Amino acid sequence: MTGTSNATTTTHHNPTMIRTGNSGERLGGAALSTVRIVVSFLFLCHGALILFGAFGGVDQHGTTAPVGSWPFWWAGVIHLVAGGLAFLGLFTRPAALLCSGAMAFAYFTMHQPLGLLPLQNNGELAALYCWIFLLVTILGPGSFALDHVLRRIRTEGHHRE
Repeated sequence: MTGTSNATTTTHHNPTMIRTGNSGERLGGAALSTVRIVVSFLFLCHGALILFGAFGGVDQHGTTAPVGSWPFWWAGVIHLVAGGLAFLGLFTRPAALLCSGAMAFAYFTMHQPLGLLPLQNNGELAALYCWIFLLVTILGPGSFALDHVLRRIRTEGHHRE
């Protein structure tokens, strides 16, 4: 049986363990932000690789995708711009949804025809990016995001008027 009050919750399994809902939410928000930041950074690095030949480029010799080429150059733009927005926590949900959709497209057009499962078709990264960005789309950016700063500024602006 779980005993509850406004400030704390004691669990039946370990009655000495007291959790405050607030600190759990803070840790969850910080963890979500950390995952968003790390995954988005890796994602935007792929954009820099595709568009600017960073990290060895698409062929390990600094080659970039030809400007405007479908789908590689456009994927690089999505990786860099939407990945950068997600990294900053700015327009996070739409940016993460675009990243997720781009990776679903990449998986089903480039990887899945080579084999049924991601381990068979080298699609693990595309699948992971797709699902992680979908999770960020649903759960939001976490505690540390520019979206929160902008919302706070807008709210304070409305209170001054």
